Amino acid sequence: MHSSLYSLRHSFVILASAFVIAPLANAATPAEVSSALTKAVTFYHSNAAAHGGYVYRYSADFKLREAEGIPGPDTIWIQPPGTPAVGMAMLDAYEATKDEACLKGAVDAARAVARTQLASGGWDYSGHFDAKGRDEMLYRRDLEGKLISRSKTPQAEAGWHNWRQHKNKNNYSTFDDDVSQAATRLLVRVDHALGGKDAEIKEAADYALETIMATQYPAGGWSANFDSHPTAPPPESMYPVKPGNYPADWPRKWPKDFTGCYVLNDNTHATLMSTLLLAGQLRGDQKYIDAAKHGGDFLVTSQMPDPQPAWGQQYNAEMQPVWSRQFEPTAICGRESQAAMWALLKLSAATGDKKYLPPIAKAVIYLRTVLLPGNQVARFYELQTNKPIYFERGPGGKGFELTYSDKKASSNYGWKWDSELDAIQATGSKIARGEKVDFPRVEKERWSSPPTEEDIKTILAEMKPDGSWTATDDERGVMRNSEGKKVKPEGGVLYSLDFNQNVKALSVWLKTHR
Repeated sequence: MHSSLYSLRHSFVILASAFVIAPLANAATPAEVSSALTKAVTFYHSNAAAHGGYVYRYSADFKLREAEGIPGPDTIWIQPPGTPAVGMAMLDAYEATKDEACLKGAVDAARAVARTQLASGGWDYSGHFDAKGRDEMLYRRDLEGKLISRSKTPQAEAGWHNWRQHKNKNNYSTFDDDVSQAATRLLVRVDHALGGKDAEIKEAADYALETIMATQYPAGGWSANFDSHPTAPPPESMYPVKPGNYPADWPRKWPKDFTGCYVLNDNTHATLMSTLLLAGQLRGDQKYIDAAKHGGDFLVTSQMPDPQPAWGQQYNAEMQPVWSRQFEPTAICGRESQAAMWALLKLSAATGDKKYLPPIAKAVIYLRTVLLPGNQVARFYELQTNKPIYFERGPGGKGFELTYSDKKASSNYGWKWDSELDAIQATGSKIARGEKVDFPRVEKERWSSPPTEEDIKTILAEMKPDGSWTATDDERGVMRNSEGKKVKPEGGVLYSLDFNQNVKALSVWLKTHR
């Protein structure tokens, strides 16, 4: 009896041990992950790069390239997940592996970015290296990276009163969609990795950071774009510091005008603050931290009063929410409010200043009262009523019409977003208690942060022998050729987004498993 019981127990121990040991035996090793990182970066750098830069998608034979449209062979994309995002993923790989091949890819991307920086101080969505494309733009550097001497470049007092005219289309810089911010972060990170020894990269980073600070309004906000280099900051006489407030009324139809000098749309404000915080942390310079805090002060000031203590998508100089595009109305915005709260949380964690926490708590309480079914927030809530706002296509499929029903909502926009309120509240509580915080990725990505062992095994299993990841399914395995026709390339499609996420995940894993 006792012998049988012992045998049974012994069998369970062996069985349990097998379950514990088996996953470890099949787990990735640091050497395997390090080798995969070097192979992936070397492949992408050698085959996908044009002048050190990248676009969004490539056919497996690299004969087709695609971004927002069909770019020419000498055009790169600045908007993520283009060149800056690829360069930063390569830098992540270098920091994890210390392989010089990974650093070279990041440096080449930084130089491509530096050579497409505009005289205004930022970047457009794309950059050009062909003669015609470069002649049409006011780039600061030539193809060799030398500063171009110009007798005259557009300069003006900063502020929407000058920028809204769009007089200098060849000098158009944008903060929309993390364009100039991502470019700046790449330059700052590569400059730091090189110890400030690359004069071109360092100067381009300096100029970009100074421009970000020079374009900041007295209240601490930013516009989405500008086309002249600031000779003076925006004047407080035209942009007074005021608290967020409700307009007496607002048009229910698009006014065909943009008066929103302060923009939070698509995380614009949040990514500017993150860029400044990064510069302050890597350079040890308080002026960048102070500018980021000024951005945080704007979020505190622009938070709307009761009964809707959250944020709008864009504001006019009177700090009132206003229309942007014809499907972006005067409203309280769920997505932008969550981005604002994450920005305040990161600022509080980085500076130790807890004054940024109470506005978050107030917004969380409010947004919980207007959650949609499925634990989602509406992109737009009507001022004062909290009714979710949507847009349908107009007659004949032209234009957009405001509606309170999502039954026929147009498919061009994200009208609902997953609630992040639980994570925001939990993170705020940790910061209030003085605990260390690892910020989750708030925008959806394929891999969790940090990645799991299963994530790493999947990434390695999906990598081809040449170091690439290709998509072949019906939706993602399709591209447009030079004539704009949809084709399914033999061998599949390579995505910069996939490269970035996979390399970042492998790098995070390797840093924790050395």
